[in-house]
Amino acid sequence: MPILLDHQLQEQIPHGILDFPIAFYCDELATLPNCAGPVHWHPYFEIATAQSGVLDYQVGQIHTILEPGDSIFVNQNTLHGIRQLSDGAPDHLPIILFSGTVIAPENSVIYQKYIQPILACNSLPFVVLRHDSNLWEEVRRQISAIYCVIQEQPDCYELAVQRNICCVVEAIFRNFDSLPKSEASRVQLNTQIRLQKMLSYIYENYAQTVTLADIAGSANISRSEAGRCFQSFMGCSPVEALIQYRLQTAQRLLQETTLTLQEISFSCGFHSVNYFSRQFRKRYGYSPGAKRKQKLGKIMLLFDAIVPLDLKTMVI
Repeated sequence: MPILLDHQLQEQIPHGILDFPIAFYCDELATLPNCAGPVHWHPYFEIATAQSGVLDYQVGQIHTILEPGDSIFVNQNTLHGIRQLSDGAPDHLPIILFSGTVIAPENSVIYQKYIQPILACNSLPFVVLRHDSNLWEEVRRQISAIYCVIQEQPDCYELAVQRNICCVVEAIFRNFDSLPKSEASRVQLNTQIRLQKMLSYIYENYAQTVTLADIAGSANISRSEAGRCFQSFMGCSPVEALIQYRLQTAQRLLQETTLTLQEISFSCGFHSVNYFSRQFRKRYGYSPGAKRKQKLGKIMLLFDAIVPLDLKTMVI
């Protein structure tokens, strides 16, 4: 399932999470250009585990390297992104997102005593669970059990997942005081707030004509300050971030719709098909037309795999 973001750069979570507030993802990196996911946030805790590759997990302005077997716990509403550093096949990278309400309701004593202190701690944006650390050995086993159970979904799997998540959160809370904290300065917090406002503007207006002044104005800052915000968090300029999102949207439309290249180009804010094609090839290494042919090829393979009906043997 690809990472889908709404206009506020919040990850769109499947509707089923409302009934059972847990979502599971795997093989996300294989769907992303250069095995790199966009910076985003969501109102859920996140746990991810590197399987075979070396990953750069960016949380806020901090870059953490995950070796195979390492896991990371990311606090909710925290800007984060992922990039694979190692060569070879994309890492499977199993990810679970969950709400604290899977453990207890928000108005309960358990939630207020054990969940609220974690999610309210701005100095604890993430916790790294190293594969060679005895401290987290049991927690890593419980995380692995969550991945297995949530994929296989045996009888009563929800109870098993809930039980293991409770153990993970309990371990984090028990070690809360000794966990390394990263005190963000007021300047860093302001930068993140400004960036979220500008990203929200980009995702709301990418299909229109958008200038650097428009992006900066959405956060009531100068164009030069907007550039510094984007460089510090995302390593690119505001306009480059705008183009990247337009191309990501175009790639999704090429995969999921039958719109023409011209229609996709205009709907994504490109007013020239040639310019759109050049930017697309520069970003992904192939043309939009090649992507569309790839989709059509998959459709033809699907039809070839369908067994023709023998009308003579059908009972009507």
